[in-house]
Amino acid sequence: MVTIFTGTAMNFQQLRIVRETVRQRFNLTEASNALFTSQSGASKHIRDLEDELGVELFERRGKRLLGLTTAGRTLLETIERILLDAENLKRSAHQLANRDQGRLAIATTHTQARYSLPPIIARFQERFPKVHLELHQCSPGEIVSLLKAGTVDIGIATEAVNEDGASFVRFPFHHWHHSIVVPDDHPLTKVATLTLEAVADYPVVTYHEGFTGRARIDQAFEKAALAPNVVLTALDADVIKTYVELGLGIGIIASLAYHPDRDRGLTLLSGESLFPAIPPISPSDVATFSTPSPMNFFACAASRWTRRPCSWRSRHAGPLS
Repeated sequence: MVTIFTGTAMNFQQLRIVRETVRQRFNLTEASNALFTSQSGASKHIRDLEDELGVELFERRGKRLLGLTTAGRTLLETIERILLDAENLKRSAHQLANRDQGRLAIATTHTQARYSLPPIIARFQERFPKVHLELHQCSPGEIVSLLKAGTVDIGIATEAVNEDGASFVRFPFHHWHHSIVVPDDHPLTKVATLTLEAVADYPVVTYHEGFTGRARIDQAFEKAALAPNVVLTALDADVIKTYVELGLGIGIIASLAYHPDRDRGLTLLSGESLFPAIPPISPSDVATFSTPSPMNFFACAASRWTRRPCSWRSRHAGPLS
């Protein structure tokens, strides 16, 4: 028996138009301009795709698109994944055609870019000198957006990202804590056992909400039924330390943001007993995960075009942190 299929076969341009229409808030004119096509052509592509799939993707009022239907919301994630896979296919083919060369794009927070990654990136460049490394410094939410768009290959966040991050695999390279930074002659340096109550007696300078584990700091004080006097917030530890030096208050920063040689005149007081680890350490982390080094992970990412062997494999997966 011979089966004859009629109609237009599904193609990538149809998928791109659907994705871009959603990105342009269902403004088909803007979507058409972004893809360098006509509005009538874009509308026909959408109709052809809906006919092929047998469902309507968009809610309509006349010729105007109002939003996604239930089916459209369900299928949009698949459409984005197909397009991302197609883009990755092209990139991988290009990288294979240019051995020992390529591009590795990393999205990370200020804390990681400033304090954790410099020695790792220096070693990576020594090992893979022909690989062009791109470092995007951004917020946790922006990291997720760049990963979803396929703009970057790896995301390194200081704290857990929003619910969209659940679609990615995480590899917690290290756990860290917040600590207290004060001038060398501050009274807290003479306290035998540091407590949250003692910290709350002084004005506090710390991270802005949504950055570098600020939520964990707030949760620790709330659990202790304390309300610290936060007099100033900033996006990065360098600014926090500057205002601590000026005497505006005591600082609460990521421990890794302190270096005794660079931060002369300031003392770091451990906060491991005061604030939870980030990301949280769970029994499953201890039982099932052997922590790799970031350098090994970068090397594995680079091995896709350098054709050098990658020996590390993770036995743990979860939301990006």
